[in-house]
Amino acid sequence: MAASYYAPTGGLPGQDQLLTDRAVFTDAYAVIPKGTMRDIVTSYLPFWENTRLWVIARPLSGFAETFSQYIMEVAPGGGSDRAETDPAAQGVLFVVEGTATLAVDGKTHTLTPGGYAYLPPNSGWTLHNNSDDMLRFHWIRKAYEAVEGLDPPTVIIANEQDIAPTVMPGTEGKWATTRFVDPSDLRHDMHVTVVTFEPGAVIPFLETHVMEHGLYVLEGKAAYRLNTDWVEVEAGDYMWLRAFCPQACYAGGPGRFRYLLYKDVNRHMTLRPAGAGSARK
Repeated sequence: MAASYYAPTGGLPGQDQLLTDRAVFTDAYAVIPKGTMRDIVTSYLPFWENTRLWVIARPLSGFAETFSQYIMEVAPGGGSDRAETDPAAQGVLFVVEGTATLAVDGKTHTLTPGGYAYLPPNSGWTLHNNSDDMLRFHWIRKAYEAVEGLDPPTVIIANEQDIAPTVMPGTEGKWATTRFVDPSDLRHDMHVTVVTFEPGAVIPFLETHVMEHGLYVLEGKAAYRLNTDWVEVEAGDYMWLRAFCPQACYAGGPGRFRYLLYKDVNRHMTLRPAGAGSARK
């Protein structure tokens, strides 16, 4: 089945629209509906030309602290020769609309919808929109947690449409995950995947675990359980979960329900603030 990816276009509602919407921010989760992604809430970045973005997640003390997530909108001719200004930041790009020209590690790549790039720290990548159409992509950033004895990850370029999804056991193919990174590769401290539910599929228990999550709905709609609440979500909505927030899902159809998922993985839990002593004397 051909993939479909929702991308926001901005604009502004008319003065006759009701203010009621599904946006909510709690101490355990947030839901940012697609209707909130308007011109008035866009941001801009240094060294990016003809580009604006929606910031849909950022580290917040006492909430989700490991990552940020942007939806980037790059007009024809736009882009950056100095895309990432933090040398410690790794990134994942996922294209939902248009064509990106990405240069990294001495090679140039063309990313089309479904295109994925993992970009290690200090990779000095550049990105431009050399087409005549608007380019929109997700950019997920995380400070890399190096571990002595493990080499840092290398660049990965892929497209989700070329990867066979991994089916969850006992689900008869109704719940599957498209993985761009081998889960056993401990060099990686974050995973970004595409999760697919066929109509009628469920997460059959309340997942309650240490991973922070960002879930951007690429396609379809579902009822999602977040902490003690059931919320309805659809393509273009974003869910942002702190660690241990209970979650479950019911994908009622009529079509597939798919989302882009971030989670932090494969590292010890930090036991003391940065700069604190290694042991009590």
